[in-house]
Amino acid sequence: MSNGFDVELDGIDMGQEQVQALVKKYKKVKKYQKSNLFVVKTLDGTEDYVSKLIEEGEEYGALD
Repeated sequence: MSNGFDVELDGIDMGQEQVQALVKKYKKVKKYQKSNLFVVKTLDGTEDYVSKLIEEGEEYGALD
C-alpha cells in the first residue's frame, strides 16, 4: 500500500493535522466541482463558493 498524502512537509509551517484537514477540504471542493449541482449553479449565475476560493487564490498570487 502507498502512503497517499502522508508525506514529509519540510519547510511548510503547518502541522500534519492541518495538512490532512486541508486535503480533506480540497477533495470535497473537487467533488462539488464535478457535480451536476455545480454546473447548474454556474449556468444560472448563483454559484459563489468556488468562485470566492478562486478569487482568494488569485489575490494571494497562488494562481497565475
